[in-house]
Amino acid sequence: YSMAMNNAGMINVQYYIGENREASNLKLYDKVMQNMDQLPEGTMPPLVKPFDIDIDIPVVTVAFYANGNGEVDNVKLYQYIRELQQDINALDNVSKTTLKGVKHPQFNVLVDLQKLSAYHISLGQVAKAIKSISSNSPEIDTTTQTGKLTVFGVKNAIDDIDDLKDLIIAQYYGSPIYLRNIAEVEYGYDIQNFQSALLTYQEEANTTTDEKPHFINTGDQITLTVSKLKGTNAVLIAQSVSEELSKHRQSLYDHGVSYIITRNYGERANEAVNELVHHLEITILIIALILIPFLGWRESLVVTIAVPMILALTLFLAMVTDQTINRITLFAFLLSLGLIVDDAIIVIENIHRRLHLPESEGLKFSEIIVQATDEIGPSTNIATIAIMLTMIPMAFVGGMMGQFMKPIPLNVPVALGISLFVAYVFAPYLARLLIKHDTHPPEERPS
Repeated sequence: YSMAMNNAGMINVQYYIGENREASNLKLYDKVMQNMDQLPEGTMPPLVKPFDIDIDIPVVTVAFYANGNGEVDNVKLYQYIRELQQDINALDNVSKTTLKGVKHPQFNVLVDLQKLSAYHISLGQVAKAIKSISSNSPEIDTTTQTGKLTVFGVKNAIDDIDDLKDLIIAQYYGSPIYLRNIAEVEYGYDIQNFQSALLTYQEEANTTTDEKPHFINTGDQITLTVSKLKGTNAVLIAQSVSEELSKHRQSLYDHGVSYIITRNYGERANEAVNELVHHLEITILIIALILIPFLGWRESLVVTIAVPMILALTLFLAMVTDQTINRITLFAFLLSLGLIVDDAIIVIENIHRRLHLPESEGLKFSEIIVQATDEIGPSTNIATIAIMLTMIPMAFVGGMMGQFMKPIPLNVPVALGISLFVAYVFAPYLARLLIKHDTHPPEERPS
């Protein structure tokens, strides 16, 4: 879709799900270049700016404002934050940083239209005169008559506000007309091309005096956004940014600048992972408590050890296949929690049952474990594969929803397959180490 404005236009192009972004960007650029001849005369070359959600969406945003402890105007506020921005840009895995609400320092020329009319000067003459001394010309190489090489160029002639005030705009009856004669020149910030932003935050209530929280308006502020590289850990990047801000906190405060972290996706991701770990601990504890009355604490311990082992192997395979931990990935693990313990429970329960059968008396414990595991193998395989197959059709869902739900059909079947592997390999081994077996016949056992 497109949007038209005065003397400008913008076209947004969205790619289909699953398309290679780099290749699509090149195709789009080539297509634009092939149709350059159709642009109206005098049109600037079009700019192709790709937008990638993985690297263009900030994970941390920080709002800076003047706290009233010092005389900080908009220009100084920008200068302080600009220095801090360079330090944050140097952090590992930071793709880019931007400043929102910036009022850039500049010279503002406030022209008096009545004086322009009195001196018969047009506004275009003023703009042309200022532009002629405010730009750098490229350096030119030339050779003198003696054969010496000379390099010269014209630099920006505006060093301070007086240079601009003393600029000659035109002649009026033989007398020069300076810029100060027709305009007021001041050093300030961009008063036209900026987006103003105000920050209002709620102060915490005073618990000792029962004072209700109230809102504080900080006035103008500048927001620093920090984006991460694709595939990097948002938690570590957010921590690095917070540490860098803490290093400059006192220095900024001494200059009359304070800040508030208004967005921290790394902290939210860390909370989500911690919540998953908390639910895992609760699940493992519930499984252990349920198995103890029916099988015994040793058998329960074997199953309890198997659960984090299955999840660790699943996470390892996800990391090898370049998957990231997100909300849907965490949901896939939570969904598989009630399924991955079944195989280990079946194996341990059958080992426990075979230990108490009369025909198992006199057999070695290792033989009992092998027979018990082999006995339930076919049925356990069929049951696990059947559950895995119920998840696979979700992988064929197309469109954005298919990409959104993709971690579920990828991780749940893998977790179930690993649970089968752990049940056949590690569970019998742990049973051999933890479960005791008395080889004496019942009548010969000591009282």
